[in-house]
Amino acid sequence: MHSFTVSAALVASASLALAAPANLVGRSTFEVKQVAHGRVFRNGPSQMMKTFHKYARVGAKAPSEVVMAAAAAQSGEVAADPQQYDQAYLSPVTIGNSELMLDFDTGSADLWAFSNETPASQSQGHERYDSATGTELDGYSWSITYGDQSGAGGNVYTDKVVVGGVTATRQAVEAATSVSASFSQNIDSDGLLGLAFSSINTVQPRQQTTFFDTVRPTLAKALFTCDLRQGDAGSYTFGYIDSSKYQGTVTYVPVDDSQGFWQFTAGGYSVGGDNATSGSVGTAIADTGTSLLYLPAAVTKAYYEQAGGRYDNQQGGYTLPCNGGAPDFSVAIGGKTFTVPGSYIAYAPLTTGSSTCFGGIQPDTGIGFSIFGDVFLKAVYAIFDVSQGSPRLGFAAQA
Repeated sequence: MHSFTVSAALVASASLALAAPANLVGRSTFEVKQVAHGRVFRNGPSQMMKTFHKYARVGAKAPSEVVMAAAAAQSGEVAADPQQYDQAYLSPVTIGNSELMLDFDTGSADLWAFSNETPASQSQGHERYDSATGTELDGYSWSITYGDQSGAGGNVYTDKVVVGGVTATRQAVEAATSVSASFSQNIDSDGLLGLAFSSINTVQPRQQTTFFDTVRPTLAKALFTCDLRQGDAGSYTFGYIDSSKYQGTVTYVPVDDSQGFWQFTAGGYSVGGDNATSGSVGTAIADTGTSLLYLPAAVTKAYYEQAGGRYDNQQGGYTLPCNGGAPDFSVAIGGKTFTVPGSYIAYAPLTTGSSTCFGGIQPDTGIGFSIFGDVFLKAVYAIFDVSQGSPRLGFAAQA
């Protein structure tokens, strides 16, 4: 089993260099605060295409209108209105002697980074992991391949990884030797830190453990939490639940980890101010690495019928007025109702000055399950818990 140690010097150096001091609660509990870092193009079709790419490995297939809309958005990004950009919020991680900004992603299980082995043409604008500090695993490789044959891949090392001031020694680090344009063009993120189950790690010939699984035996409690925020930096905690970040009680639901995801069952839903839910959402996963909220087609249609929205073939998804009148969306999970404010669902103007917005709720058609991404997770405090023998998810209202 891998081990980890705490070094005061490393804590100080990581905090100063990244201007994001971590709150080290103790050896067995720690917090990682997100950092405002660059900008993200807020475009619905592009985000949808990213999701279909990500889940191609489980059979997701993008409808043709999504492919076309995403391609059109890609060609028009340079002229985008500044209002169509979000502040990027990423998490500071030190790998070896390299200080990087990574996405924490509960929908994947690889810790990969741009590296000194990535061609300069593919890594411009990124901080890179210097693999010279690591120990290469001979004969090992990793590869993330999307449905259009894009993706990333490379070599595998073990190295020290500092997260929140805690060092995991001999953590598997996947150094990119090639990345597709979809990754290299996102110059704010230097890679991903996967927090799904290690069973879907892509390293061959033998899968490697996620950072969470590496440090899990030493945590006070075998869990981590996610407190994402709309328009503000959020945080993750490992080993403990911060009661100051939620109100009321935590509602838990069992997780089916057979596909490697934080998969659960969502209940009924409602649109607007009525908390009385009906119907059923069904099988869903919680994914911090997905921007939108993907729901069954019938549920999505029911929402936009009340939101004054419509399906737009040119956009590859539902649109609605940007005027601030979008209704809330509520969903029952574990017998408790959680509400996404309508303002979160008016995701982004279609074009400069447009009064029509791309919707933050879209149909899960072609994916195979619903995805509760950031549009939902920014409205709740989420707990990813394996401390009870069987995995479970906890949700509570944000403080």
